[in-house]
Amino acid sequence: MQQLLYAVERDFVVPVERLWRAWTDPGELEQWYSPVDLSVVPGSVVSEPVPGGEWAVGVDVPEHGFVAWFHGRYTEVHPPQRFVHTLHYTQDRAEFDARDDSGGHHLVSVELESRGSGSWARWSQFGEMPAEQVAATKAGMESYFDSLGAHLA
Repeated sequence: MQQLLYAVERDFVVPVERLWRAWTDPGELEQWYSPVDLSVVPGSVVSEPVPGGEWAVGVDVPEHGFVAWFHGRYTEVHPPQRFVHTLHYTQDRAEFDARDDSGGHHLVSVELESRGSGSWARWSQFGEMPAEQVAATKAGMESYFDSLGAHLA
């Protein structure tokens, strides 16, 4: 596996099966998978949580005048505890639509577990990134987790 860039983890007051659905169901991802002050591009989400299945989402970033397009393939799926997928990023809609998986990418591992009456999630991102980008990327994912918490509330 590639080098760990950062990890974000959080406890939630829902059963782990509910947390799994929030992370893997495309309808649910469309409702929450963005930082709190941004939004998902309607109709952009794909989630086929089986090995080799596609994963994709567009996040509108209007204050900077672009859309962040993410896509990849699930490489491991172990419901409701863990999944791993590749992560490609572009700001080009045509590149996103083409979904070329051959280029450079990161790996993402999401681990979930039951904890008492609730559950816990950890997002770990692996790959290469300039050091000055890691803190901002981690802060962005913390905001995604804030959106997930609001969605589950």
